[in-house]
Amino acid sequence: MGEPSPHGPSPPLHNPPSTPLEAQMADTLTITDNRTGTQYELPIKDGTISAIDLRQIKTDSDDFGLLSYDPAYKNTASCRSAITMIDGDKGILRYRGYPIEQLAENSTFLEVAYLLLNGELPNAGELSKWENEITHHTFVHEYVIRAMDGFLHDAHMMGKLVTFIATLSTFYPKSKAVRDKATRDEHIVKIIAKMPTLAAWCFRHSTGRPYLYPDNSLSYCGNFLNMLFRMGEQNYKPNPILERALNVLFILHADHEQNCSASAARAVGSSEADPYVSLAAAAAALYGPLHGGANEAVLRMLREIGDVKNIPSFIDGCKNGDKRLMGFGHRVYKNYDPRAKIIKDLAHEVFAVTGKNPLLDIALELEKIALSDEYFVKRKLYPNVDFYSGLIYQAMGFPVEMFPVLFAIPRSVGWLAQWQEMLDDPEQKIARPRQVYIGADERDYVPMDKRG
Repeated sequence: MGEPSPHGPSPPLHNPPSTPLEAQMADTLTITDNRTGTQYELPIKDGTISAIDLRQIKTDSDDFGLLSYDPAYKNTASCRSAITMIDGDKGILRYRGYPIEQLAENSTFLEVAYLLLNGELPNAGELSKWENEITHHTFVHEYVIRAMDGFLHDAHMMGKLVTFIATLSTFYPKSKAVRDKATRDEHIVKIIAKMPTLAAWCFRHSTGRPYLYPDNSLSYCGNFLNMLFRMGEQNYKPNPILERALNVLFILHADHEQNCSASAARAVGSSEADPYVSLAAAAAALYGPLHGGANEAVLRMLREIGDVKNIPSFIDGCKNGDKRLMGFGHRVYKNYDPRAKIIKDLAHEVFAVTGKNPLLDIALELEKIALSDEYFVKRKLYPNVDFYSGLIYQAMGFPVEMFPVLFAIPRSVGWLAQWQEMLDDPEQKIARPRQVYIGADERDYVPMDKRG
C-alpha cells in the first residue's frame, strides 16, 4: 500500500484562488483533471509536491488514483537530506554547507568524514578522539585472508571488495540493531577503519604480494599507501605529496547526493538491514561501469586517441556518433564539475613526483578543444571528476581494476551518512516503488497438450 502524505491528502479544490498572484501566495499547485473537470489544490513544500497527493485524483470511486511515472528518478526527490548540496547549473558542490574547494584545500579526509556524519566540523578534541577510534579499528579478522585465497588471482578487485564488505556482517551480528544509536556509531567507525585494509588486501592478492597489516602510527591515507606498496622497508614513509593527493581525492569522492550507490544503500537499509550488507549493495552499484568505472573508460579513450595529432579526427567521430567523449558531461552538472578543477591542479603536483603520465598532453589538448567547440559547449559537456582522476591513479601505480575500489573507500563515508540519515527520518519507510503494469489481463492456464 502507498504511504500517507506527511501533511495528509488534500481535498478537491472548490474555491480556487481568484488570481495567479493569490495562487502563488498560497504555496499550492492547482490541478484541473480534464477527464472530470474537478480541480485539486496540492501543497508545495521545498519546491515539491507529495506524490501521494496525486492519488486523490480519480475518475470514480473504483479508480486507484494517479501515479507519477519517472524512470530512473530523473525528477523525483526520494528524501529530504541535509548532507550534500549540488547546484549542477552553477557547478557548486557543498558538504553540510561547506564548499568542496575549501574542504579540499584545508581539511583532511577524516575531518570531512566527521563533518558528513555529524553535521559539523569537529573541534580539536573531537577530531583527535575520532581519529584515534578509526586508527584502532583498522585490523580485520584473519579469516578474511584465508577467504581471500579462495579467489582466483585474476578475480576483479571490486568483486572481492563487495564480497568482504558483506562478509563483515557475519562477524558482527549485533550490528543488526540499527535503531540503537550507540551500536550504529560503533559499526560506522569499524567500516570506515576497515575499508582501506580490505581494499589493500584485495590489491595485494591480485598482485601476488604478501598481505600487510595496518600501521597505526601513520595517517589514514598514509597507512593505506603503506599496506598497498610497502615491500621490504622496515619503516615505510609515504611520499607526502602522494599522501596529500590521496587525501584530496578521498575528500572529493566522499559523497555526491542521491547517486545510484547512495540510493542503493538507502533502499537496502530501509529494510533495517545492517550497515555492512547495506554498504555491500552500494558497492555493488558502484561496481557498474556507468558509475564507478567511468575513469577507466577515460583512460581507454585517451589510449585509443594515442597522439595529440589524432584529436581532431576523434572529435569528428564524436560528432557523427562513431566515438564517445568519455569524462565529459554529467547527469547533474551542466557546468564545469568543481571537483574536476581541483583534480586538474592536483595532477600536476602528482606528476612532479611520479613523472608525467604520457596521456596528460592528450587530455589537456582534448579538454581545450572540447571547451571551445560549439558542438560540445551547446550541449554543456564539461570535464567531470573522472576525466583526470584516472590519470592520477595510474601514475601512482594503481591498475585500472583498482579504480572503483579507490572510489568505494571514501564513498563509504557518504553511504553511511545517507544510511544513518534515512534511519533517523520519520518520513522514510521500507523502499517500495510503484509500477505501471503493462502485461496481459487475466487469462486461464492452458494445459501443455493444448498449447500451440
